[in-house]
Amino acid sequence: MQVQDPAEIAHLLAELRVEHRDLDIAIDALAAAMGRDELQLTRMKKRKLLLKDAIARLESRLIPDLDA
Repeated sequence: MQVQDPAEIAHLLAELRVEHRDLDIAIDALAAAMGRDELQLTRMKKRKLLLKDAIARLESRLIPDLDA
């Protein structure tokens, strides 16, 4: 199911941005920790990149198509 309503897209974008920001904070904390789990850190960074891509896709859907 694809979200078409701009309000729904904006709401989903807000949720993804919060998750991205929270993940960024968690990554920083884990990276600074002694005896950190490198596998967990790598997984978190990958999830953060996936969120960034999803945010970019949704943002592009909010931009109206202009016919040339």
